[in-house]
This record gives sequence, C-alpha cells and structure tokens, in this order.
Amino acid sequence: MEGLLKDKNIVIIGGTNGIGLSAGKAFVSQGAKVLALGLPGDNSPTTHWTPYTADATIAGAAESAIQRCVEQYGGFDALFHVVGGSGRKWGDGPLHEMSLEGWEMTLNLNLTSVMLSNRAAIRYFLAHRQKGSILNVSSVLAFSPSPGHFSTHAYATAKAAIIGFSKSIAAYYAPQNIRVNVLAPGLTNTPMAQRAAENESIQHFIKTKQPLDGGRMAETADLDAAAVYFLSDHSAFTTGQVLAVDGGWSVSEGQYGS
Repeated sequence: MEGLLKDKNIVIIGGTNGIGLSAGKAFVSQGAKVLALGLPGDNSPTTHWTPYTADATIAGAAESAIQRCVEQYGGFDALFHVVGGSGRKWGDGPLHEMSLEGWEMTLNLNLTSVMLSNRAAIRYFLAHRQKGSILNVSSVLAFSPSPGHFSTHAYATAKAAIIGFSKSIAAYYAPQNIRVNVLAPGLTNTPMAQRAAENESIQHFIKTKQPLDGGRMAETADLDAAAVYFLSDHSAFTTGQVLAVDGGWSVSEGQYGS
C-alpha cells in the first residue's frame, strides 16, 4: 500500500541516523513531510525531509522542532522518538559496578528525553484540540534480559520505564484521541550496536537469540513498516501497545559459544 502517511507532518527525535533516518525515508515515501531532529551530520534537506540540529536532552529542543515543522509544513501530526543509547562510557553496567554518573546520564539520554519530547507533542495536540500519534522506541531488554552480553542495568531500566510511561499517558489522553505506542527492537545494526557487531561471541549468540531470517541483527529497515503503521490512520484504534520487532529474541533462549 502506498500513501499511508499522506498529508502527515511528522517530527522524528533522533532522525538523522540509524533507526530514525531509515524511518524518515520510509515516512516520506508514504507521503509524509518530516522534520528530523538530531546531532550534526552530513544530512542535507531534501523534498519533504528536513534535518534540525539540536540536543534532545535539552528542555525546549522538542518544542522548537515542532514549531519549525509547523512553520515549514503547515502543521504537526505525529512524533517518533528514537533518541537513546548506551551509557557504558559514563559507567552503566551491572549494578554492583555502576557509577552514579552512569545511572544519571543513561536515564537522562534514554528516558528524560522521551518525557520532554512527548510533553511537547501532547501540549501541542491539546492546545490545538487535534488528534495525534506518538511512537516511542524502547528495547527488548526492557522485558527480556540477556545478562551474558547485555548487562547495562540503567539502560534496561530506562527502556522499561519508557513502556510504563507510554502506557500511562496513552490511557490518560485516549479521550482526546491522542495515541501513544511503543516499538521494542531487538539488537539492530546501528552505530550504537558497533560493539556487538564487531564481537564474534555476541554474533554467535545472536544467530540463535534472533533466529529469524537465518539468525542476524535487525537492519533499520526492518522497523520501518511498523513505524509507518503506528503513525498512520490505519492504527487509529490502537494505543498503549508495545510491538517487539526482535527477530525472535523474546521467545528464543539463545546459545552461548563454548
């Protein structure tokens, strides 16, 4: 089906690389106009797709992105929040080894940024008395831990909290026809996953932990169709839901190498 997002104006928080960039291209192909907030990169504006340099953890960044979307495209209909990342460099890890900085910085990047962008979107929808859709990115680690290779407890906490947060606001704002849903990817081939992509032991594990399609890491394009669905009117009667796009991660045991 084509044109599922015709006339939709979408802001992507974290849309200049990885999952967000891939989704943005898919949104445009389905008729949307996209403003993609992200860190500086080599992305240039194209028809119906505009990069916007900002730090998603800073208060006001999401509001500015939404306002820019309205000014450029004439409205704002949906938010896709992708921004997040590993906190290993700050000291995230197993709880007994975790630093306070690791905890605080990881939650700020992965959870506080979600609150800020979602609050900005909700305020816009309410102020303009219009329906809207929000899609947040969590992780299978939120509900399907894998301690052998992925023991970053602050990250898992933040991703689990995104689910609880999204369900809570989905329930509260449903009467206003504002929908909030969640994507929970498995291990995906993005810049954040470079450590896993280059680790032979992890790749052996993923062959059985994500066994679909021969056993592999997800590609960013594997998430595109689900993101299009949740931000389109085809999901108009769907809110508060979590979809795992994980290659079988959450239903597979995974085998460690000897």
